[in-house]
Order: sequence, then C-alpha cells, then structure tokens
Amino acid sequence: MIRALLHSRKIALPVAAASVALLFVAGCSSGDNAADATPVVRVETVLARRQPIDNIVTSQGLVYPIHQASISPKITAPVERFYVNRGSHVYAGQLLATLANQDLAASLVSARGAYDSALANYQSTTAAMLPEEIQTAENNLENAKSNLLAQQRLYDSEKRLYAQGAIARNILDATGVSLTSAKSAYQNAEKHLHDLKATGETAQQRAARGQLETAQGQFLNARAQLAYTQIRSPITGVIADRSVYPGDVPLTGTPLFIVVDDSHIIVHLHIPQPEAAQLELGDPASIRIPGASNTLSARVTVISPTLDPNSTTVEVWVEAANPHDALQPGSSVSVTITAHKISDAVVVPMSALLTNSAGKSHVMVVDSKSDAISQPVTTGVEQGNLVQIISGLQPGQQVIVTGSYGLPDKTKVKPTPVSFQAASSSDSAQ
Repeated sequence: MIRALLHSRKIALPVAAASVALLFVAGCSSGDNAADATPVVRVETVLARRQPIDNIVTSQGLVYPIHQASISPKITAPVERFYVNRGSHVYAGQLLATLANQDLAASLVSARGAYDSALANYQSTTAAMLPEEIQTAENNLENAKSNLLAQQRLYDSEKRLYAQGAIARNILDATGVSLTSAKSAYQNAEKHLHDLKATGETAQQRAARGQLETAQGQFLNARAQLAYTQIRSPITGVIADRSVYPGDVPLTGTPLFIVVDDSHIIVHLHIPQPEAAQLELGDPASIRIPGASNTLSARVTVISPTLDPNSTTVEVWVEAANPHDALQPGSSVSVTITAHKISDAVVVPMSALLTNSAGKSHVMVVDSKSDAISQPVTTGVEQGNLVQIISGLQPGQQVIVTGSYGLPDKTKVKPTPVSFQAASSSDSAQ
C-alpha cells in the first residue's frame, strides 16, 4: 500500500520537476554564457543509516469472544420465569430461567417412593436365611477344616516319634495318607461352598435386585428431567441474546440464551501465505480499537497449517485481554503483528526509493562531485515510512529523498541535507 501511495505521489511530481527544470533553464539563459552553463538541481538528501527495524504484518480481521455458549432446553415446556436480560453479566452455574415443572416434580416424588420401596424389598430379601444347601456346605467346610487340623497335628507328632525311633515307618506313612485325604476333603468342601454362593442366588433375590435397579433408573431419570427445567449458564460471561419471552414454549434445540465471555477476544485474520510464513506462535501483535487512539496488546495463538481454498490465505488468530469490553464481538479491527526484529538494518525513507520501467528498485545517491547517480538496490522489510536496503547501498551514503523523480543520471545537484526523522515524517504526510 505504501509503495502504491508513493507511486501515485511520484506520478504527480513531473509537473513540479518540469517547473524546476524550466527555472534552471531560465536562470541559465539569463547569463552571458548561457550555452556553457550547467544546470544544477536543488534536492533534499539524507544519509543512509543503520538502525533496528521490525518486520510488520498488517491485516484486517473480525473479533470473536474467547468462549461462547448457546443454551438450549433439553425438554419442551413453557418458560415460567427469566432471571436475567440481554446484557446481564452472569457466572458459571448461575440460574438464568426456569421452565414449568409441576408435573415433573410430581413424577420425581412418585419415582422416589418406588425406589425406596424396591430398596426395602431388596434388603429384606437378601437378609433372609441362607438356603439350607449353603448352610450344609458351610458346616461341611468347617468339619473338613477341623479334621485337617487334627490330622496335621497327628502327623507332626508321629514324625517326631519316628525321628526318635519310637515308632515304625509304616505307622507314619499311614498317618500321611490320612493327612492327604483330609486336605483333599477340605479343598472339595471349600470349592463346593464357593460354587453355591456364586450361582446359588434365588429367583426371589434376583427379582428383588431387578426391581431395585429399575426403580433406581426411573428415579434418576425423573430427577434429571426436573433439573432440566432449571436453565443455568455453563460459563461466566454476558448475555448476548435472549430469544423468547415468559410463557413461550421453545422447541427442543432452540437457543434460549447466547452467553459470550469477552473478557478475552480472538481476532480471526486471513493473511497471504508469504507473510503468514514469517509468523510464529507467540509473536506480539497490537489491535487498533475503532474510534480510539489506543491499542490492545495481543499475541499470535493459532496459525492454520492449511490454506483457505477460497481465498488461498492462511487463517491466523491473535488473542488479547479485553478490559472494560473495549472491543465488541463482530467488530472489524486492524491488527499489526511483529513477525521479527532486525537489529542492524541499513534503512532509508520510502521517499528515496524509485522504480524504473522494468520494475527494478533504485535510489539516487549524490557522489563526491555532486552528481546524482542512479544506484540499483535490493529492498527488504518495510516499517511505516522506512525501508530496509539489503544490498546496493552503504551506511553514510547521501541519498536524495526529494527532487529525484525524473532526474537524469549524473545530473549536477545542489543537495540540502535534512534530518532523517523529518524526511520520514514528510513522506508520511504526503
């Protein structure tokens, strides 16, 4: 854009340049030696210098809240009461509205009674006496355990006597056989009791458990249905929209409220691919507030890895705190992103930069003989009214910033030095 403005300004300069040339021609012809006089053009110059310059990416974008919730009822019922209006500030969990719920409250009472009854029935059923078969199995297990302990003590005693030579080997072996048999009997009794308990639940107990689970499900469902009549905010924010009135019956899925959290905002930008390639997550940015002189500090939070197929641009998000609701969601804003800083760049004012018929950039420098010399340059980063010169110019060279347009190469000039800041500021004003 800067170059376009500069180009349009330069198109308007030939008239001025022609006037200057005519003045010099008139001055030369007034002398006695007009044919031998060399015209001298007055120009303004600055010295190219080194200074830091920022690689700036600028784009327009739309403001979005950092969080937004569209709150729809899960049941169909008339709106009984609203507690907030559009523009109200709300917190997460706050009650926003209630729907008519007398029938659901009655259903909950009924479901609660059925659940309590089923629970009592299940507890009494499971607390009843165990089946006789399980009692028998428990008794058998206890007897087998006692027999095993007795056989173990007998075997240990005879083993000590055998070691002392008090009894024969065959007596110890017979006791060992009895011990093995006792162990087997205990294991069988234990397994039998376990199997009975695992599969021995009576039909009455299973029915009681099923009734309890059904009643519990109905109770939980009735409680949930009643809770759905209380519309609460899932986030902290501001009521951006309230679409119905008390007494209306909104359809399921129709939003009652839209709540936005604009304490922070996100600006969606669409940036050309070459410029987006220079950006990184976390790059600092500033958002200009429409109608205000101040800006909001922001940072890059999202850089899309793919191009938008319609615009062939890259979507970039910048996020900023939004104190005092300085920016409203939906606003169009201008965002400036600092892609990176060049700490030691050779820079000149934009007014010094010219473009020839082939589209190549050059500047006019003043040599030691006060001749204006066209010097091709390669440009880099532009920041405001400054441009980086990557090659073709050295710091300290005298560059023409005013009067260079249409000036022939090697024309004699009379340079008037101006300050670098003044040259940049005048270029901005034009």
